[in-house]
Amino acid sequence: MAGSAGTEGLLAQLRRPPGGRDGRTMLLALFVDRTGTGVWAAACVLYFTEVGRLTAAQVGLLLGVSSVAGIAGTPLAGRLAASWGVRPVLIGCHLLRVAALTAVLFCSAFAPLLLVVALATLGDRAARAMEMLYATEVAGERRSAYRALSRTAMNAGYAAGAGLAALGLAVGTPAAYRALVVADVASFLVAAALVATLREPRRAAAAQDARATAAADGSAGLAGRPNPWRDAGYLRFVALDAVLTIDDAILNVGLPLWLIHSTRAPHALVPAFLAINTVVVVLAQLRVSALVSTARQAVRVVPLYGFAVLGCCAAAALAHRTGAVAASVLLLVAAVLVTLAELVRSVVSWELSVALAPERARPEYLGVAGMAHSTEKAAGPLLLTGAVLATGPLGWLTLGAATTAAAYAQRRYGTVRLSVTR
Repeated sequence: MAGSAGTEGLLAQLRRPPGGRDGRTMLLALFVDRTGTGVWAAACVLYFTEVGRLTAAQVGLLLGVSSVAGIAGTPLAGRLAASWGVRPVLIGCHLLRVAALTAVLFCSAFAPLLLVVALATLGDRAARAMEMLYATEVAGERRSAYRALSRTAMNAGYAAGAGLAALGLAVGTPAAYRALVVADVASFLVAAALVATLREPRRAAAAQDARATAAADGSAGLAGRPNPWRDAGYLRFVALDAVLTIDDAILNVGLPLWLIHSTRAPHALVPAFLAINTVVVVLAQLRVSALVSTARQAVRVVPLYGFAVLGCCAAAALAHRTGAVAASVLLLVAAVLVTLAELVRSVVSWELSVALAPERARPEYLGVAGMAHSTEKAAGPLLLTGAVLATGPLGWLTLGAATTAAAYAQRRYGTVRLSVTR
């Protein structure tokens, strides 16, 4: 009965989310976008290998360079949104991805593929920043609840995309792989069309009008606004936030490789990590989000992330020299704990990135805040494979301890900044 009530609550909130019609339309756009992203994530390596005829080293280089390029997407989008508004920039991000992935279909050499995939990744990361900014403006004080709903919509989209990709990969022909890329392109076109029906958030539109007036009057305009690159306190928050996003690399890279190379657990258990993640997010995201409705609550909750990651790392370390059954149980526990860490991070990071930013320069600040996740995407897998997995159980325990220390540092810095700004 409790589960049913939770489901009814979720469905009711999806029908009547914060932000009304615009909030609901954005949730649909997120679902469509992530469906295409799920298709691409599941199919891109095989597409590059089977259709592009790239070597494994070339595929790794291509994905690594594109991840680094994506870091620039969020601050660039934030700067553009300060001048042009959130909605036009988000539409532009989707259209950039459409153009880049369409070009992938016509590229047969490594160099042009590297360029267009880097552009697609840059557009992807920039779009994430704009989605966050739009939701922040539309949902207002209920942004934590909206974050929970958006996470549900995004996970459903990823699952749908992975299912579509599985159909194409089962066929396994070059035409099937190309059809998956076309489906990805179509999803971004639909997402752009949905965003075009939205209204510019009132506060963002008012700020944009004020900047236009200042420019017309010859006043300082953007030059007189707070600059996140000169705000040491906010940059410290972003740097720590990058550390406190390590759960993504642990779930998608660390645990699967650790299971395969360093434990006796059956390899068939790897898909269960993603399944657990999806189920726990859908069932628990709203409940976890209810813990954080203010910035001060977010600061108090940050250490929970560190403890969840520490527990995950300890379970992974213990799985190293145990039997197949014990290793399987420990790794499944690790998957649950790292997912709980993800749930905490998703609401705490969002709340603090908004609350610690000056409202009149929010687009630029949130653009810089988005670099935390982009940086983790580029550096996290390298950290897991080059340092943690290479040093075995000690590496896992060190990672857990370091993450917990970073969580406490974030709580301390967040508390100090809030006491100054509020």
